[in-house]
Amino acid sequence: MDPRILQRLVCPVCGEPLSEAHAGTSRALRCPRRHSFDVARQGYVNLLAGRAPHAGDTAEMVAARADFLAAGHYDLISTALAEAAVAAVGPAAGAYPLVVEAGAGTGRHLAAVLAALPDAVGLALDVSKPALRRAARAHPRVAAALADTWQRLPVADGGAALLLNVFAPRNGAEFHRVLDPAGALLVVTPAAEHLAELIGPLGLLRVDPAKQDRVAGSLGGHFTRTGETVHRAELTLTRAEVATLVGMGPSAWHTDPTGLAARVAAAAEPVRATVAIRLAVWRPVPR
Repeated sequence: MDPRILQRLVCPVCGEPLSEAHAGTSRALRCPRRHSFDVARQGYVNLLAGRAPHAGDTAEMVAARADFLAAGHYDLISTALAEAAVAAVGPAAGAYPLVVEAGAGTGRHLAAVLAALPDAVGLALDVSKPALRRAARAHPRVAAALADTWQRLPVADGGAALLLNVFAPRNGAEFHRVLDPAGALLVVTPAAEHLAELIGPLGLLRVDPAKQDRVAGSLGGHFTRTGETVHRAELTLTRAEVATLVGMGPSAWHTDPTGLAARVAAAAEPVRATVAIRLAVWRPVPR
């Protein structure tokens, strides 16, 4: 693991610093109190303190997301994040910036941000092991760790210059603790018209009308929103790509697969859909 990342990790049990330990071909991270966390052969480290309440996205969902993102359909999200990251990270954030993505998935967006910040290193946090197997290989300057957003994050106080949160849960108190006072939190949420053309015909989950209120509620008191931009793109998809899109998101948990397959098969190609997202910049309130 890149020492610039390791020195900002902490034990999720006691909060002490972590260091690498080797025993034959096995690797682990250990703290002075001898709490030990294995590094999987796929490259990610398990930094959960206890058992996670859920396993996150399945291997099938992660594979669908990887295929859909690789086709470039959500590149506008990566591009918007990279541009916002360059604008947000300043010299006050430390000798080098650590970019942490909470709910990183495959790590594609984090990799795009690191490509725009050549001096930065990245940490992908997710509760899904299939996602972390891909995130660990997303970029040469990325490390990946199994962690639950709702628990204490395995990052030192003020250790991150930049936090990314894309379609993922938000823990305002923990985000505030790990973010440098001069840092920024970039939050991506779906706008009201996101994938609107598909919702009715395919029976997908709608964007919560109270989404922005819930975001503000989870971050208020810890952060101040200092800016927001809306990004839109029109997609032209095949039926197979529509099935992949549905399979990678929350509707995969809530939609009958047989009925969905029939509705997708009945769709006329090409299938048009709108990608619409909000990217908000939040700054931590003074400690």
